[in-house]
Amino acid sequence: MRHNSAGRRLGRTTSHRIAMFRNMVTSFLEHEKITTTDAKAKELRSIAERMITLGKKGDLHATRQAAAYIRDKKVVTKLFTTIAPRYADRPGGYTRIIKLGIRPGDTAPVSVIELVEAEMKPKKVSAKPVAAKAAKAVKVEAPVTPVVETPAAAVAEETSEA
Repeated sequence: MRHNSAGRRLGRTTSHRIAMFRNMVTSFLEHEKITTTDAKAKELRSIAERMITLGKKGDLHATRQAAAYIRDKKVVTKLFTTIAPRYADRPGGYTRIIKLGIRPGDTAPVSVIELVEAEMKPKKVSAKPVAAKAAKAVKVEAPVTPVVETPAAAVAEETSEA
């Protein structure tokens, strides 16, 4: 029985699995998209989202925690300077898994895991949505009156410039 045994073993020893996911999260944050099997992508998602959450914290302790897991210092810098600020207002769900089909060699289900690029805008709750829709439908613009110069004013401007 597998009681209280979270996570997939993926046919690897513990040290191999940890090393593999460290490499995968480093590559994922460097390229912002990788192709892998469905099971690996689902396991990678939780690790990658944890790293982005550390990046959103942005303090020294979070930087050291991320650097302890991610293998490349340039990727840690990219995480804290470009990736994490992109998701500052987003409460989670930074990754997307898109299933591609099966791999011809071994018929393994393959998918792409990528960072969500669309910026999330928080929903604005309006008190009266019906009134807001009606106000948008009836849009009244003020009439624009054209400004016409008189010839006397134009002549006065020419003489004052000279």
